[in-house]
Amino acid sequence: MRRFEFVVDREHAHAVNETFTGLRRLRVVALLAAGLAIAATAALLWSGQAWGYLLAFVFALGAAIALWVALWTPHRSSIEKLYQDGALVPAVVTGADQGGIVLLALVDIAEPAAPTRSWALVTRKVRTLPGHPPEPGERVPAVAVRTDHAPRQVGERWQLVTAMPIAWATRDSAVIERARGAITELEWRLLAENLELADRVRRTATKRVMLDPEHLPGELR
Repeated sequence: MRRFEFVVDREHAHAVNETFTGLRRLRVVALLAAGLAIAATAALLWSGQAWGYLLAFVFALGAAIALWVALWTPHRSSIEKLYQDGALVPAVVTGADQGGIVLLALVDIAEPAAPTRSWALVTRKVRTLPGHPPEPGERVPAVAVRTDHAPRQVGERWQLVTAMPIAWATRDSAVIERARGAITELEWRLLAENLELADRVRRTATKRVMLDPEHLPGELR
């Protein structure tokens, strides 16, 4: 797995990083859900009805799950950890769409110990992309981030993966350029050759399309 080390600008990341914002929103929703479930549990137990005890158990279980999500999310949403653990991947701008910018990224979704690589094209629509002109073909170095909110992958592949731009964690153009140079020209070229697949990828439920290994360069098999 190829990683990229740099100093994360936390102030900048808190302001523009949409992945972090989404995880923070998830925690708030989980805390609200836990609070409502606990209140419902208490009311049902107070009722003293036999059927209320069964429903109280269901709500208590829901509260426990929501609290687990709320407590786990801060660990997940550490900005430094997201960039430290994510593999460096290439992404390119495919165009603008309804006030956002659509990125197409090349991501290996296989777990590190898997015997073979599993390359996929994934898309992501972003609102802002500091440090990059929103022009089709613009090269955007990013890191791969899981979005399934599960403690581990299923089988030998991650189920939901997206690309998080390096530009969301630094204002330094030299860092972005260094990350861009750390990605092979072969990968950038493969993305450029598949730009027309962006719309197809976006129409899928997972925003992902697997690439046929037989059609990949030997270096990526």
